[in-house]
Amino acid sequence: MTSSLSRTARASMAAAMLVALTGAAACRQDMHDGPRYKPLAQSDIYPDKQSARPIIEGTVARGFLKDDDAFYTGMLNGAPIEKIPMPLTDAVVARGRERFNIYCSPCHGVAGDGDGMIVKRGYKQPTSYHDPRLRNERAGYFFDVMTHGFGQMPDYAAQVAPKDRWAIVAYIRALQYSQNTPAADVPGGDPTKLSKPSGGSAPAPEKH
Repeated sequence: MTSSLSRTARASMAAAMLVALTGAAACRQDMHDGPRYKPLAQSDIYPDKQSARPIIEGTVARGFLKDDDAFYTGMLNGAPIEKIPMPLTDAVVARGRERFNIYCSPCHGVAGDGDGMIVKRGYKQPTSYHDPRLRNERAGYFFDVMTHGFGQMPDYAAQVAPKDRWAIVAYIRALQYSQNTPAADVPGGDPTKLSKPSGGSAPAPEKH
């Protein structure tokens, strides 16, 4: 009799534990497979049948207002701006050198001559930054090319933030200055004493 009761009690406990475990598993499954919409799926909740809701009119995501056209486009009244629209410091030029060596030097070369590694492997050669036309180009032109691309060059808007694009422009100016420095600005008056950069420290940036 006692043994029978013991077996019954154990069976009841096992059944209770099984029910509890089943309930716990069901709860976990509900959390994993809760009701949701797949991207761009139709919805019957809204009159327009779209599950993806538009941004509320008159609102702008924090950090995306971009109300400074010169800074975010490099253009003003449809023309490239003359100067870099932020303070130029050693840190900015150093940042520009770093970003330039990552994103630009494979094509343009570390000295800006247009002889990067992918050019040596058959890619179309870009114009040297030391070409008179590009030396005389406005700062906004380089920013606009990085933003929208030009010819064979794709755009880099997704990879390089606006501030870093301007830092790269600053470094391009530094490269141009390093190879086309007026004799009066060189100690001893000999521009040939300047050496081309090799990915190391940046030359002095052009003054704005």
